[in-house]
This record gives sequence, structure tokens and C-alpha cells, in this order.
Amino acid sequence: MAVLLVVVAVVIAAYWLAWVVHRSLVGVETTVPYVQFEDGFPLADGCLALCLVAGAFTLVRRGKSALLWLLAGGGAGLYLFCMDDLYDLQHGIWGKGGNGVTELVINVLTLVLSLFVLRWTWTRREALLAP
Repeated sequence: MAVLLVVVAVVIAAYWLAWVVHRSLVGVETTVPYVQFEDGFPLADGCLALCLVAGAFTLVRRGKSALLWLLAGGGAGLYLFCMDDLYDLQHGIWGKGGNGVTELVINVLTLVLSLFVLRWTWTRREALLAP
């Protein structure tokens, strides 16, 4: 689980690096509303990545705060999925070329991985809190 959490955090960082360096690699549109919407996500995605890395770190160190970080990360992922998904549905983003398909894959993976982290964490909550 710790490796998965770090890999996801690295993918999030890579996405934002691509957005900053060469937006056409990940951007679906160039319209002002779309760019403004996407520009609102780095802080939230950074918070998610922080929760994932802290969760991985505390899991490896067997810290009791792993439960907190994993639940926070899973919840943050679900929230970001809802925000991103609604905009994409309202604006037909998924049907706009290869990057639209990439956006759909990101949305699906965000939902699946968030639910997986939450389920994995909740079913192990007693072990995570054990001394």
C-alpha cells in the first residue's frame, strides 16, 4: 500500500509538471474557463499528495496516525473526483480527443483508487491503531 500511495503522489506531481511545462500534453481545451478551472486544482492535488505521502510514511513506520492520513487521502480523492467529474460532464470534456479520454481515465482512477484506499484502511483500522 505504501508503494501505491507514493506512486500516485508522483503521478499527481508529474501531471502538474506537464501542465506547467507543456499544457498541451494534458490539457483538453485552451478556453479561459477551462484553464481557470484546472488552475484551481494544484493546491487541492498537493494536499491529496501530501496525505498520500504521509500515509505511506506512517504506514512504513507503523505510526498510529496512518489511519488519519489514509482516511484523509481517500476522502480528498473522492472530493476531487466529484469536483472534476461534474465539470467534465457539464462541459463534455471526455469527448474532446485523446486528452479528453485521458481525463476520463484520470477521473475513473481517482474514484477507484480513493475507494480502494478507504476500504483498505477501514478494514484494517484496528491493526493500524494497535500498539
